[in-house]
Amino acid sequence: MSDRALILILCVAEVLGMLGISSFAALLPEMQAEWSLNNADAGWITGIYFAGYLVAVPVLVGLTDRMDPKRIYLASAALGGASLLGFALIANGFWSGLLFRTLSGVALAGTYMPGLKALTDRVAENIRPRAVAFYTASFGIGGSLSFLISGEAAEAWSWQAAFTVVALGTPLSMALAGYAMTARRGLVHAKPETHLLDFRPVFRNREAMAYISAYTAHNFELFGFRGWIVAFLFFSQSLQPDYASWNVILIVTVITLIAVPASVVGGELAMRYGRRRLLYTVMTASAIIAASIGFTGAFPFPLVVGLAILYGLFISADSAAITIGAINAAPPGGRGAVMAVHSSIGFMGSFLGPLAFGVVLDAAGADHLWGWGLAFAAMGAGVIMGPLALALLGARAQNQLNIR
Repeated sequence: MSDRALILILCVAEVLGMLGISSFAALLPEMQAEWSLNNADAGWITGIYFAGYLVAVPVLVGLTDRMDPKRIYLASAALGGASLLGFALIANGFWSGLLFRTLSGVALAGTYMPGLKALTDRVAENIRPRAVAFYTASFGIGGSLSFLISGEAAEAWSWQAAFTVVALGTPLSMALAGYAMTARRGLVHAKPETHLLDFRPVFRNREAMAYISAYTAHNFELFGFRGWIVAFLFFSQSLQPDYASWNVILIVTVITLIAVPASVVGGELAMRYGRRRLLYTVMTASAIIAASIGFTGAFPFPLVVGLAILYGLFISADSAAITIGAINAAPPGGRGAVMAVHSSIGFMGSFLGPLAFGVVLDAAGADHLWGWGLAFAAMGAGVIMGPLALALLGARAQNQLNIR
């Protein structure tokens, strides 16, 4: 199997396995009404997905340095499909919703980064940066299709049907990933001498920790944005009845889908002009947009949509550059450990972002622009921590190299 075929198949498998990632966010207004959830409750259910991820990922990704990622991937994908069906058939309120979304997050921990580890172990080193760019960009495709399929299925049938439909992607994902990982054997590294959960070498790796910290800031903003953008656009639309016919779910699908070219282009620009330079520029610009977009809800709706699309572009443009930076900082045989910490700490931001947004919105008020403006500004305050971490930790790493 060629490198290109391997990249394509694993990216498609990733997309199919992620069809449920944005289902709750896509149906947030309906779920809040049916389950009587306040904004903090909704933030918990949105964020708990990523809490499940970050709890499980140190073990599941750390194991990829010790065993074939294929076994981890397939078992976790099966859990993901079961958790989506459980949400559709059993969940009936806040606590049961928390349970099944947590299990879905655990499943993602065993598929997303283990799939990337399997990919980077199987492709030639000279195309690894582009492989990472396409794989991380496919995360955006999965998220966008999740919005679209969930929204359309719920409108046509019910929210329970929406979760059932997205669960159908799981067996296809398992078949494709299993085939690709069997057809192309990965590199065999010496097993690390450290304990499975001994991540001290990673924490001592200043270069890796710089990118891991930036990834945390990126995820805080990204998933805060994706968790609440549907609700924000419905709020903006409610202020402008002339645009009531605009399909918000389709708009958010497009916003999420542009993560694909944005991430790939960002990765290419990082190779050409320097990874840190790109990240400083993109993350700072993203923070500036975040600080202002929530206050524009009463602007003409097409302008609000345009700003949301622009914001989505900047949010996604740093993804591939951050991840390849962390992977390149890993020592031979320690890539799985670095990716485990990268995912675990990084997705702590994914959990906190939607929750922080909901808490700020409840405190400031969801019925006026100040509430939405301050909630989005909180996302900007989070993402600006990324360039600061790169500047501080990255400088210390460079000083260590100079001393040696």
